[in-house]
Amino acid sequence: MAPMIVNVALGVLVGLALLGAAFDRRSILLVALAAALPDLDAAASLVVVGATNALLHTLLVPALAFGLLYWDTRLRDRSWLEDRYGWYGSRVAWVALAAFVVAGIGPELFSTDGVNLLYPLHDRFYTVVGSFLLSSQDGVILTFVDRGEHLLWLASPGTTADHHVATWVNPTPGTGLETGVEREFYLVETGWQLIVVVATVAALAVRLWEER
Repeated sequence: MAPMIVNVALGVLVGLALLGAAFDRRSILLVALAAALPDLDAAASLVVVGATNALLHTLLVPALAFGLLYWDTRLRDRSWLEDRYGWYGSRVAWVALAAFVVAGIGPELFSTDGVNLLYPLHDRFYTVVGSFLLSSQDGVILTFVDRGEHLLWLASPGTTADHHVATWVNPTPGTGLETGVEREFYLVETGWQLIVVVATVAALAVRLWEER
């Protein structure tokens, strides 16, 4: 799974792009926290087998949040959120939801660890890995799609019963807090992740300077 700092950086980029007039220190912090929230299921894996990249990475969580937000801000005669926080609160809530999905769930879906997209209704991790290229000899080559026996046409590394996503909180399969095992807390794992983090810091610094 992607390091949390990368999720946060991507969340900040989503916030910078979508917050508009609602941008301030508080709103960008809330959006960044929303991007980091899915990774908290790593702590839940100490109690629930296979919870990492499943419990809070399932699309059912943002789907429920989307339904509640849409009902409150679009269907009700008076929105509780807008009555309490105005247009600002509504904008921040929608952007935070976008950051949760795009920056919180997205990077893990595009990694080899995968995401349990429909957990607990459908217990299977899925991952989008492969390539999309144009060849002068073979034409269009798309390897992201895997037409296997699974519900979704994507590669699957397994289920919560046989696929463990190692984290610094729970590096080994199973539950419980083990002692005497090596724990690694990655800040970045690849060069492109470092570029994203550095670019985000620079972009945020410029935006905050402009808002002074």
